[in-house]
Amino acid sequence: MAYFQARTDLALEAREYVEDANGELRGVIVEEYEREKIGMHITKVQITTQNSAKLLGKPKGTYITLEIPGLCESGETSDVSEHHEEIAKEISLQLRELLPQKQESLQVLVVGLGNRDITADALGPAVAEHLYISRHMLQEFGEMGLGKNNFAITSCIVPGVMGKTGMETAEIVKGIVRETKPHAVLVIDALAARSTKRLNRTIQISNTGIHPGSGVGNHRNAIDEEALGIPVIAMGVPTVVDAATIVEDALEKMHKELNETAFLQARDSMVLNQLHNMYVTAKDIDTTIKRVSFTLAEALNMTFEEGVKQA
Repeated sequence: MAYFQARTDLALEAREYVEDANGELRGVIVEEYEREKIGMHITKVQITTQNSAKLLGKPKGTYITLEIPGLCESGETSDVSEHHEEIAKEISLQLRELLPQKQESLQVLVVGLGNRDITADALGPAVAEHLYISRHMLQEFGEMGLGKNNFAITSCIVPGVMGKTGMETAEIVKGIVRETKPHAVLVIDALAARSTKRLNRTIQISNTGIHPGSGVGNHRNAIDEEALGIPVIAMGVPTVVDAATIVEDALEKMHKELNETAFLQARDSMVLNQLHNMYVTAKDIDTTIKRVSFTLAEALNMTFEEGVKQA
C-alpha cells in the first residue's frame, strides 16, 4: 500500500521529510540563523535544480522560514507579543531580501488571499485590514502627500474565493496587474503545516509565488512570476495541519511499542488516507489570527514606509 505523505506548504518541512527518507538532498542550499533575543530561528532554503524542486514538490527559488514560538502569544498587558516590534522588524528585514530593487519608489500590489468566513483561512483579509495603502494618495497629492519621497507605493485587493466570485483569484489579480502596472505582487495566505509544533508559530516568505489552496489539496491557478510577468513574493503562516499527520505522529511515538510489521500496517492504513480530507486548527484560532495578522501588517508597513530602493 502507498506510503502516507503529509501535505505541507513549508519548503523547510518538505526538505526535512525528503531527507529523512532519502538522505542528503542535492540541489538544496540551507542556511540557519538564531535571533536569541526574540527566540526566533531562521532557515533559508534555496532550491537550485529542477530535480530537487520535483522531489520537494516546490518551485525553484528561495524560501525563508521564521520559527517564532512566541508569535501568537500575548504580552502581560496587551494583546500582542512583548517582542512584537522586534519580530516585525525581523520579518521586514527578511522580506526586503526578496523584494525587487528599484531606483524609483517601488510599487507593490498586496493580495490578501483567503475566506473571511472561515477563521483559519482569514489571514490574508485580516492582514489587509491593517495595511497603510498609499497609491491613491500619490495619485491625488503626489509624493508630497506621502510625507517622504521614497515611500513604497502600495495598493491592495482581497479577491475572496471562487465560490463567491465565480472567478479564479489568478484571473482577478492578472486584470489588476494589467491595469495598475505594479513592480511586484505580495501575496498573503494561510498555509498548511506538516508539524503541529509549527502551527501558528511559523512564517514563510518566498519568491516563488503561490498556488492558492494547494496545502489542503484544492489546487487553483498559480499566482507567480510566470503567470503575471512581474516578481511575486508570497508570505504565509500555517494555521491548519492535516489530521492524518497528527495520527502518524502518534504512531511514530508508539513505534517502540509495536513490532515493525504492525507499525507499517497502521501507518499505511486506509484510515490515514481518509483523514486527508480533514484539517485541524487551534481552538483559539480567532485570537491567533488577530494577533498574527497585526504583526505581519506591522512588518509590511515598516517595509513600505522605509521604501525599497537601491543605495
